Amino acid sequence: MAHAVRFHEAGGPEVLRYEPVEVGQPGPGQVRLRHVAVGLNYADTYFRNGTYPIPLPAGIGVEAAGVVQAVGPGVDQVVVGDRVTYTGFVNTLGAYSTERLVPAAPLIRLPEAIACETAAAMTMRGLTAAYLLRRIYPFRAGDSILLHAAAGGVGLIVAQWARLLGLTVIGTVSTEAKAEIARAHGCDHVINYSHEDVAARVRELTGGVGVSVVFDSVGKTTFEASLDSLKRRGLMVCVGTASGPIPPFNPQLLAMKGSLYLTRPALADYIADPLDKAELAAELFDHVAAGRLRIEINQRYALEDAVQAHRDLESRKTTGSSIFVI
Repeated sequence: MAHAVRFHEAGGPEVLRYEPVEVGQPGPGQVRLRHVAVGLNYADTYFRNGTYPIPLPAGIGVEAAGVVQAVGPGVDQVVVGDRVTYTGFVNTLGAYSTERLVPAAPLIRLPEAIACETAAAMTMRGLTAAYLLRRIYPFRAGDSILLHAAAGGVGLIVAQWARLLGLTVIGTVSTEAKAEIARAHGCDHVINYSHEDVAARVRELTGGVGVSVVFDSVGKTTFEASLDSLKRRGLMVCVGTASGPIPPFNPQLLAMKGSLYLTRPALADYIADPLDKAELAAELFDHVAAGRLRIEINQRYALEDAVQAHRDLESRKTTGSSIFVI
C-alpha cells in the first residue's frame, strides 16, 4: 500500500498526517512514479499554513525524484525504469508520498552521475539558483550581491554558483555556526544580522556604493535593509517571505532610495518553456556532476516524521538541503 502525507485543515506542523492512499494506473500523459527521495522546501509550509490557499484535504510537496514504474497512453518522454526528477506541480501537490501519478511532460531525466537523493535535494533549489543567476540580471564578473539566508538550501547553491561567475558574495546569517557554513560555500563576506546592521555593513564592504542585486528570501524583517543595501538603480529580488509578507509600500520609495528596481519572481515562470527548463537543468547538472557545486544534504527524515521536519524547518534548525528518504 502506498502512503502519503496529507492535511485536512490549514495550520501548524501538527496538521500533517501520514496516511495510506490508492495510486491506481496512469492515464493518458501520466506515469506512476515510485519515489526514492522527496525534497523538503520552505514553500511547503506556505501551503500547509494557508499562506498559499488550496482546496482541502490535500497532499503536500512539489519536488521529488524516483523511478518510473508504469506509463500511460501517449507517453513517449520517459520509459519504465527511467530515473527522473521534478518540481513545480503546484496544481497537484503530493510529492510527500511513496508513489504517485504525475504528468510525464514536466519530468526531467537524471544523468547517471546524479543520485536520486541529490536530485530531490536540489531540483527546486538548483533551478531557482539557476534562474536567479542566469536569467534575472546581466551579471558581469566583479558585480556584488547581497544574499540573505546564505546558509540555507538555495543560499548555499547561489553562493557557490555566484563565485563561479566571478561575483562578490555578501551573505547574511543568524548564527556564527551558519556563518562558517556560508564562508565555506563561497561567501566572501558574512553578516550576522542578529547583532550587525546589514545595510551599514554592506555600505562599508562596498566602499559606500552598495550591491548590484539583493536576493531576499526573508521578506518582512529584511525588506528595508535590503533596499538600503542597493547601489543606485540596483535590483531587489524578493524570492521568499520566511519572516512574513512584505508590508504595502509606496513605489515612490524606490525612487527615493536610488531609482531601484524590484521584482517578485516565481520559478514556474522561468521553467514554463521546456527549452528554458532543459537549458537550466543541463547547466545545473553539469556543475554538480563536475563537483563545481556541492549539494549539502544535512537533514534526512522519514515521511512519517513530516511533523518534526516542518518544526525543524520553521525553527531555523536546518542548514543546506533537507529530504525525506523513502
